Amino acid sequence: MLNINPKMLPRLDEIETDLLARRACAEQEGWLGEIEGIDLTLTFLRQKREESQRLARIAPVNLGMPGLQPAGS
Repeated sequence: MLNINPKMLPRLDEIETDLLARRACAEQEGWLGEIEGIDLTLTFLRQKREESQRLARIAPVNLGMPGLQPAGS
């Protein structure tokens, strides 16, 4: 699974805008297969955006540094 860096969220907005414009063009031309593909891509894009926003709100957990075992244990 591809994880999106939260800093890239504005780029997802740009991609969504472009896809919506392409979808409108496909509707005008009657390209049903293209519309279906764009709708699927938009669904995945929106899911990734929501997941990235959710992960950005979760604070990272400090797991600490593991200690070394003494030799011979």
